[in-house]
Amino acid sequence: MAAVALRSCRRGLSQIFSNGGPAALSASRFEANKRHKSTVQYASRPGLPKLAYRRVKGKSPGVVFLPGYGSNMSGQKAEALEEFCRSLGHSCLRFDYTGHGASEGVLAEGTIGTWKKDVLFVLDELAEGPQILVGSSIGGWLMLLAAIARPEKTAALVGISTAADHIVTSFNSLPLETRKEHEEKGEWTVATKHSEEGFYKFSMDFLREAENHCVLQSPIPITCPVRLIHGLKDEDVPWHISMQVAERVLSPDVDVILRRHGQHRMSDKDDIKLMVYTIDDLIDKLTTLV
Repeated sequence: MAAVALRSCRRGLSQIFSNGGPAALSASRFEANKRHKSTVQYASRPGLPKLAYRRVKGKSPGVVFLPGYGSNMSGQKAEALEEFCRSLGHSCLRFDYTGHGASEGVLAEGTIGTWKKDVLFVLDELAEGPQILVGSSIGGWLMLLAAIARPEKTAALVGISTAADHIVTSFNSLPLETRKEHEEKGEWTVATKHSEEGFYKFSMDFLREAENHCVLQSPIPITCPVRLIHGLKDEDVPWHISMQVAERVLSPDVDVILRRHGQHRMSDKDDIKLMVYTIDDLIDKLTTLV
């Protein structure tokens, strides 16, 4: 019965996407869901910055969205996920890391370890039952760390332009003299079109701390279903990183989907459509198994 219902929903989504993409999720039978969009809430943590989040309660498995570096929970992918989950009656949780979006804290003071703790707090305190973790870019790295730390809370993983270890490996691949110059300066400036300033700055302390969380040097102890979506035209995070992740995770159920014209953000209509369908299929698989 669950599989039939999901296939029916998928046909409805196909029609909606063909009539205008993710924005069209607010049309027809989704109009009521749009009117009841989740509100921003704040989670207090003793001695730590408050985390901003939006939550839709519903069935398990739920979906938790992990945004990229400098991004937030209000992007197109996160919005589309919430409306899709609401349409199925499944729970959805999206949030901002420390120093991101509406959460407290300073971005430049954050580390991979800081944001890993944010994700674990969300899984432990805000999410009920097993979750499908959907990680975008650095969020894909964080979803791997979270799945290793909380296997009982992780039903499946969906990585989008997964940036596992990428900051560390990119710096270490620089010529020795260039690395020494950055180390003497105390920071590494990386050009990007995803920031208003046109660049990101990473301190040497940030990079050294990030090394403690690298996952690609050895087998990754994750056994749940894993789906990795990556664009071949990603100029920020090479697609072969998703291939490396696929080779190293211990799960027997791993698929890599390469988008010929996909770029880093994977926010075009067809990219978001693929992400939603991928999660739809995972929910179908997981609920059928139950």
